[in-house]
Amino acid sequence: MSGGPLIVQSDKTLLLEIDHPDAQACRMAIAPFAELERSPEHVHTYRLTPLGLWNARAAGHDAEGVVDTLIKYSRYPVPHGLLVDVAETMDRYGRLQLANDPAHGLVLRALDRVVLIEVAKSKKLAGMLGAKLDDDTIAVHPSERGRLKQALLKLGWPAEDLAGYVDGEAHQIELAESGKDGGRPWTLRSYQREAVEAFWAGGSGVVVLPCGAGKTLVGAAAMAEAKATTLILVTNTVAGRQWKRELIARTSLTEEEIGEYSGERKEIRPVTIATYQVLTSRRGGAFTHLDLFGARDWGLVVYDEVHLLPAPIFRFTADLQARRRLGLTATLVREDGREGDVFSLIGPKRYDAPWKDIEQQGWIAPAECTEVRVTLTDAERMAYATAEAEERYRMAATARTKLPVVRALVERHPQEQVLVIGGFLDQLHQLGEYLDAPIVQGSTTNKERERLFDAFRSGEIRTLVISKVGNFSIDLPEAAVAIQVSGTFGSRQEEAQRLGRVLRPKADGRQAHFYTVVSRDTIDTEYAAHRQRFLAEQGYAYTIVDADDVLGPPLPSVD
Repeated sequence: MSGGPLIVQSDKTLLLEIDHPDAQACRMAIAPFAELERSPEHVHTYRLTPLGLWNARAAGHDAEGVVDTLIKYSRYPVPHGLLVDVAETMDRYGRLQLANDPAHGLVLRALDRVVLIEVAKSKKLAGMLGAKLDDDTIAVHPSERGRLKQALLKLGWPAEDLAGYVDGEAHQIELAESGKDGGRPWTLRSYQREAVEAFWAGGSGVVVLPCGAGKTLVGAAAMAEAKATTLILVTNTVAGRQWKRELIARTSLTEEEIGEYSGERKEIRPVTIATYQVLTSRRGGAFTHLDLFGARDWGLVVYDEVHLLPAPIFRFTADLQARRRLGLTATLVREDGREGDVFSLIGPKRYDAPWKDIEQQGWIAPAECTEVRVTLTDAERMAYATAEAEERYRMAATARTKLPVVRALVERHPQEQVLVIGGFLDQLHQLGEYLDAPIVQGSTTNKERERLFDAFRSGEIRTLVISKVGNFSIDLPEAAVAIQVSGTFGSRQEEAQRLGRVLRPKADGRQAHFYTVVSRDTIDTEYAAHRQRFLAEQGYAYTIVDADDVLGPPLPSVD
């Protein structure tokens, strides 16, 4: 089938146009090594980057299979030279290997001697390499293992890390699949088991699964495999306590074996759950809590929501390369462009299950995505047109004209649990008052958050207005409708996280609904299109409707 020309960009990115009648088959074939760039109508443009190709190579895909896929699905004949470039880019992965030599410890070994000579001359590796042991081997100080991998990636020669891992301090952990304390028996789903096997075979790396697909259970199963002390890093205290509850219910661990290291408690136990926030807090300019990484002989470090990993944690992770590291995420997209550091320091992508695959198996709820376009009033349009450029997104995203549309959407689902999610606090307070609904935001105490979440889970609260804290690990399986009113500009990772809030499978098999309300003829619409890219790659199509179709005439006044 013919697919568009590959366009070489200055950063060695390739854009490939796809025109194929079976869009889902096409996406599944291309997703392991490329990212959807845009999707106008039936012609899809995919972005191929060296990092994407190296991730595919690390996950076991070979160049021949990638080239065959490009030829099969591309809209136009792919130039032979570009196919050669793709194959040669993939071939760069693993021509240098980090290994453990019995006599010399950590070494950099070459399968291609000329490449070793080339990189050894680079100033970027100054101080990282030790003595030359033979023509194909150079000694490496163990403390430089992470930084060397980062530097080699930037040089275009990603090293395959075969140096192995320390076992860490042993600690017995078993999965409690037979049920615990009267709980029902359960079993790992096939894709969860495959994810753990792929991670363990690679030693370290990232598992990508949609929200609601049970990433916590993948972490628990990896811990049961390691049978060692484990440090789990999470986005916030609420997420940490959800991890603790799940581990107590699903494994042999007891409450006494699991410590919380947060702003409220400083417990170090065989399994310790720490928040990114406390680890990156400073006192007198110093990161006072980073000693936690060395507090025990950890056998496994788990990074929950690895796409949100803060920069200081990257820095310290560079020193943890002898520990097994598991990254969990719904999307490897990072808006700060540090996917390469995830690849180098946490590890390459080991497992990635297409969202639609898991949906079709019934493990996440089917979702209908709808973009509702609102026409601003004349006064709002004039204010937008005359505003400074940096203020325009806020004005468009928080337009009061959105309020009755949101209320109409809530009323459209009278029997459903509804989350209204936004990024601007003044807008959320307006919505809370307008909908007579409680608000969860950053300043909401953990105790109050948990009270509101429990009330939402029980059905006592049907509508909850929530800020960016809703982007992260919160477990609200009853949520069936999400209404997004504003966000972090064009963040694709945020879009994926927000849809994920409603993807927990429903007991009666009903569909989830994800609405995004945007202001027509403004930058709000442009950002919405960018945000939807990742989910379009996963097979989710957005239906665009007009606000009048939701409201029905006449348009309610919000004055």
